[in-house]
Amino acid sequence: MDDAQHRFLEGLPLVRPTDPRWARRALGDLDALLSDHAHCEHKAASTALALIGRHGDLPELVRPLMALAQEELLHFRQVLDLLEARGAALGRPRPDRYVRALLDRCLREPGGIGALGDRLLVCALVEARSCERFRRLAAVLAQDAKAGAPELGAFYGRLATAEGRHWELFERLARHAAPASRVTGRLGQFVRIEAEIVGDLPLEARIH
Repeated sequence: MDDAQHRFLEGLPLVRPTDPRWARRALGDLDALLSDHAHCEHKAASTALALIGRHGDLPELVRPLMALAQEELLHFRQVLDLLEARGAALGRPRPDRYVRALLDRCLREPGGIGALGDRLLVCALVEARSCERFRRLAAVLAQDAKAGAPELGAFYGRLATAEGRHWELFERLARHAAPASRVTGRLGQFVRIEAEIVGDLPLEARIH
């Protein structure tokens, strides 16, 4: 991996960079990208709230996940504002093959740390991949000559920072579910699976 690709993975538990062509292809259909992004933020908030509903007896999870859900809903609103400013509709969500494959393969992988711990680590990887892709979008948009692109690039830069915090949060929460050494080992298993999934998926105007 060259230095230009490595910078997008800095601080993230990922071993495979996104194909550099993805960002340009995604920005080539910005309405579709923003629609998919908005749905991703909505799903992230829903996932955090669902985890609270299932594990309300674990106080170490409740308030961090409540704060996460609030932030994800804020991002949902911000992306929806961008869509509406472009005269585009939110539309219906498309099936998320990335998340579906990650859940299916990771949760069936031997050596689990419990249903909650494994689920939290899958969430960590989803947030990490979003962070990497937001960094790529920010980098391309910062150099785009189109009106408004630098501002959109700054927006994605801020969201990349937030997603970086989110993956770290999910990893920390997983350490409440299992010893740190087991969490580290399990994450290593999932990272390899995630890399294979990313390599198999087509380059589309969507976040994952």
